[in-house]
Amino acid sequence: MNAYIFPGQGTQFVGMGKDLYNTSSLARKLFQLSDDILGFRMTRIMFDGPMKVLKKTRYTQLSIYIYSVIQSKILNNFNPDMVAGHSLGEFSALAAIDVFSFEEGLMLVDKRATFMQEICESIHGGMAVVFGLEDNIIEKICQEDKGIIVPSNYNSPGQLVISGEEEALKRVCYSLKKIGAKKILRLPVHGAFHSPLMEPAKKKLSKFIEKILFKDPKCIIYQNVTAESVTKSKDIKKNLIEQLTSPVKWKQLVKKMIHNGAISFTEIGPSNILQGMMKKIFNDI
Repeated sequence: MNAYIFPGQGTQFVGMGKDLYNTSSLARKLFQLSDDILGFRMTRIMFDGPMKVLKKTRYTQLSIYIYSVIQSKILNNFNPDMVAGHSLGEFSALAAIDVFSFEEGLMLVDKRATFMQEICESIHGGMAVVFGLEDNIIEKICQEDKGIIVPSNYNSPGQLVISGEEEALKRVCYSLKKIGAKKILRLPVHGAFHSPLMEPAKKKLSKFIEKILFKDPKCIIYQNVTAESVTKSKDIKKNLIEQLTSPVKWKQLVKKMIHNGAISFTEIGPSNILQGMMKKIFNDI
């Protein structure tokens, strides 16, 4: 079975999308449609930068969604048996398999990014990648801290992202280093994504998600919140709402896809960042 996977935030670069724009009339049409809907030249930011603008949460998320969905639409052989998207990539995956339209997804991603950015500016939070410790050890240290700090991205074996309040993040990183973490890297974000700190953004975004009529997918989608296969639109909508405050169970859902018959994984998006994670997951099976 053929699986297609869609990356999330962090895969943006200046010049992204120029290749698609220059080689496909459909791509040019969708890029122009994006600019018209958003009311500003998002394509210019994608094509010409500068990077300091592109890396802002709103523009980052919009750029990755636009690129990924357009790439899926212009592929001649895009006929997936199953799909999944990492965090933001779940929106790209859903638009690619027509659960909602490109335009509806663009609006949702714009709202998602805007609401998340608002919280980043009002609450001092952060994220860090922890390497070389078992998940249960990291989970225990987070639970024991007095602040808001949680596992947020189960990326691959030996790699888990934690997310929370700045001071709690510092304490937990210090504790994890003391007990043997091989490496801890702070992510270049100013928010605690996929944590309880995103609750206000979830409430705002849910109102817009509820307004859109989701269609049943034309193939199976594995969602971040449950790491299970989903085929009903009502369940997809519920999981998408919960995603902002729930951990991304990427490692778990990829293993489930393989168990259920996936033999090839094609990454749709501006980079191949997920492929590195996939190799580690394959080696763990």
